[in-house]
Amino acid sequence: MPGASPGPGGGGDRAQTGSPHHRALRRRDRDHHPETPVTADKPAYPGWNGRIDGDRPTGDPTVQPVPEAVVARVDAADTTLSNPKTAVIALGSNIGNRLETMQGAIDALEDTPGVRVRAVSPVYETDPWGVQAGTQPRYFNAILLVRTTLPPDALLERGHAIEEAYHRVRTERWGPRTIDVDIVAYQGVRSDDPILTLPHPRAHERAFVLVPWQDVDPAAELPGHGPVAELIAAVDTSGVRHRSDVELRLPE
Repeated sequence: MPGASPGPGGGGDRAQTGSPHHRALRRRDRDHHPETPVTADKPAYPGWNGRIDGDRPTGDPTVQPVPEAVVARVDAADTTLSNPKTAVIALGSNIGNRLETMQGAIDALEDTPGVRVRAVSPVYETDPWGVQAGTQPRYFNAILLVRTTLPPDALLERGHAIEEAYHRVRTERWGPRTIDVDIVAYQGVRSDDPILTLPHPRAHERAFVLVPWQDVDPAAELPGHGPVAELIAAVDTSGVRHRSDVELRLPE
């Protein structure tokens, strides 16, 4: 999303820059699926390594509905946090195995002390924003609701550590990325800090953020802008396509 470098849908700049140094992150690559070679209908772009994701087929066990027992464990884990806050996090990916990388980011957030992933939206596919059509692969986008005792800057640092673990590269504006982890909102906090602007300054304009957010929280409101449902009515959602054949899961 526009701000100071690209946001989670291939378009715009980030207003959440943070520190370039982060603690080491353990990647959790469950159920690894190798990437598949690029095909004629998936164009390459300059500097791309010629490979794109092998998105999980409908029959893959990881795309089945979340068992009630898993939801119950997540609810129970949430009670172990002391005075947690609710944060909205946007994920986006358009290089490599998009679904697997996004699932790895979700698992890594759950691995973080003081963070519990409470809800995961459906997956949406969008065209890159701010670049010529056909020059980059399409994005997968999703929204997470988390409960956390981390302050916003620490949560941002964790997001950057996850990006680095998945080799996120920031060499060009609106460039492609393996994973983008952005804080959209944090417990109604308003901040003009250039390192971490809250809520995200372009969230109200981005259908690829608003549509999945409404899926996980129909009554959601974006601080300073109003109900998400009303914001959706004011933007073009035609390019936000629900991928019903793939699904991200709550961590077990």
